[in-house]
Amino acid sequence: MRVLAIGDVVGKCGTEFLRLKLDEIKAQKNIDFVIANGENSAEGNGITPLSANHMLKSGVDVITSGNHAFRRREIFPFLNDNHMVIRPHNYPNKTTPGLGIYKTRVNGVKVAVINILGVVYLEPLNSPFQVVDNALEFCSDCKIKIIDFHAEATAEKRAMGYYVDGKVSAIFGTHTHVQTSDEQILPLGTGYITDVGMTGVIHSVLGVKKECSIKRMKEKIPVRFQNAEGDCKIECVIFEIDETTGKTVQLERIRVV
Repeated sequence: MRVLAIGDVVGKCGTEFLRLKLDEIKAQKNIDFVIANGENSAEGNGITPLSANHMLKSGVDVITSGNHAFRRREIFPFLNDNHMVIRPHNYPNKTTPGLGIYKTRVNGVKVAVINILGVVYLEPLNSPFQVVDNALEFCSDCKIKIIDFHAEATAEKRAMGYYVDGKVSAIFGTHTHVQTSDEQILPLGTGYITDVGMTGVIHSVLGVKKECSIKRMKEKIPVRFQNAEGDCKIECVIFEIDETTGKTVQLERIRVV
């Protein structure tokens, strides 16, 4: 099974470029299943039903999110009704809209996608290491398990990668919007990359107009961020997973412009 994991999709430019390129990528790379992080897919910030539906209609099979999952209140009922859009599993499950795990079948094989939020420099939620244990127990019926670990600290991502090595098929990091070059198969067969990158405007600061970010950092006063416009990129990684063993046998990091 060939799984495409797409880095944080940012704003209107990112979602439109995704729609423009995704079918071509899927055809050229023989993709069976697509995961994309969409927590910044709405204009301004967060995710809305409009931006989520745009991504799903573009060919994304499941949308993951992160610390901006609940930035826009209009997404709350959508998360409850559309389980192919998930939020981090370490939010309180009884009181938080939506689910943190999505289960489906691909080529007749049961697949679980798990969304986990890191806590280093982010919100003080339940420990991702404890949460992932519970998630993996819940997904024990799935041969293929894939984690989007939405986290800030590279050390936390690396530690999580080794913690779940051999327990999941693949784990990819999101949140920093900067693609790392450490894609690898860990010793026990789990595909890994610290951060898959970003889908959005190339000449920007994480998808935001560079002038806004510079002004905020230079002058130290609040600035209303605006999404950048211009030429775009899609940063992603392909995991080729053995459907019998559930292990990654090959992976490829790519950038499409």
